[in-house]
Amino acid sequence: MPKNNTLTENNSDMPANSFTSLQNVAVKELEQVLEVVDTDTPVNLIVWNDEVNTFDWVIQSLVEICGHTVEQAEQSAWIIHYKGKYAVKQGARKKIAPMREGLVDRGIGATMEEVD
Repeated sequence: MPKNNTLTENNSDMPANSFTSLQNVAVKELEQVLEVVDTDTPVNLIVWNDEVNTFDWVIQSLVEICGHTVEQAEQSAWIIHYKGKYAVKQGARKKIAPMREGLVDRGIGATMEEVD
């Protein structure tokens, strides 16, 4: 009896559950790789200018959340103001992500960009 070209549980050379098992293993391996890349990838923490937050609030937030000195935070605030955005911190994604969340929780526009 000739075989149909479509793979089904009944006519495949490999049992369907073996294919599913291979798929599951491949997905788990890919997730592990992405997790390592995702958390270890160096990123810049970008703060964006807006018309809402005051200099004092941005400075205070950079000091408290990012560990800047007052001088660093002031300089960063001026650069953000004049350039529209500034990379205020660089590091591993797992370290920078909570800082971004903290700034966003305070109403400050912040994103992460992978380092070139």
